[in-house]
Amino acid sequence: MKDFRDLKVWERSHHLTLDVHKATAGFPREELYGLTCQMRRCSASIAANLAEGYGKRGNNEFQRYLQIASGSASELAYHLLLSRDLGFLSSIEHDTLSKQLGELRRMLTSLILKVDLERR
Repeated sequence: MKDFRDLKVWERSHHLTLDVHKATAGFPREELYGLTCQMRRCSASIAANLAEGYGKRGNNEFQRYLQIASGSASELAYHLLLSRDLGFLSSIEHDTLSKQLGELRRMLTSLILKVDLERR
């Protein structure tokens, strides 16, 4: 039986989600249903899509969920930049989260390529 928790990329995405939750805890209250919610949702979406896709049958389905996770990672990259530019994240917080996200995106891209090769 496959367990998504065995995926290193899922583990990284889960830790990033926890860090995003901590970082957004200090955002202005008026952003609770705006940027705070968006950042939390797209970071959680990365891990959730990895988990859901890994549980599906076949690499075609898994590949589709990996692509969705990749899109969520791109969305988070923009939200991190916006948060820094609005002054909600310090440059240090932004750089730390962006570095984590960059590493996660590289891992995700490698997995996408691997699954794609196995599909063919």
